[in-house]
Amino acid sequence: MIKALLLDFNGVIIDDEPIQRAAYREMFAGEGVDVTDEMYYARLGMNDKVFVTSILEEAGKPADLDRVLELSAEKTEKWRAIVEPTLPLFSGIEGFVKRMSNDLTLGIVSMAKREEIDFVLEKAGIAPCFSVVVSAEDVSTYKPDPECYRTGFRIIDEYRTSHGHLPMIHSECLVIEDSPPGVQAARAADLPVLGVSNTVTADKLRNAGAGSVAWNLSDWIPETVKLVFA
Repeated sequence: MIKALLLDFNGVIIDDEPIQRAAYREMFAGEGVDVTDEMYYARLGMNDKVFVTSILEEAGKPADLDRVLELSAEKTEKWRAIVEPTLPLFSGIEGFVKRMSNDLTLGIVSMAKREEIDFVLEKAGIAPCFSVVVSAEDVSTYKPDPECYRTGFRIIDEYRTSHGHLPMIHSECLVIEDSPPGVQAARAADLPVLGVSNTVTADKLRNAGAGSVAWNLSDWIPETVKLVFA
């Protein structure tokens, strides 16, 4: 029986993949680099530091750490300026999170910066629903490497046991992902996956290993999750 959920952030909670892409494109235009859609989507699952480094290196430009961090911070500023006036949350996600948190333990596992995650969760009023947040700063690599989901499972299990619950087994912790690298990371961590086709097609999510795919999470309830992933 499912006892906990680990949700990705970009593409699951906030509909900001186009915004991230636009922020990167605008930022890199100032560096004389054109970031195409193909370049962006080929890097799904990367954190900002790896993304910026890979684009600079592909363009034959210096990618020293100070410059990478400077550009990453610039991207975050552009992103925040766009999302702050009206958060582009996916339709029904606030209700989904609140319903699930009444019955299950919730966590976030994302390659986004912690400051971006906290900003959105707090502004949306759903931060208290999440007991665990694993961000890019908490791991040494990025999706599809399973480190992030192994870390997420360990921390959320520790949180539950510290609050009087029995330890979980991997099949009791469901991941919700919108990208193939994220699905692959979760499956490599031996966790079941519900894909949500917000970013790529359902077939791509299934091919990556998702056990089931939803086109929208707004009509899912805890009982549905437990039934589908029994």
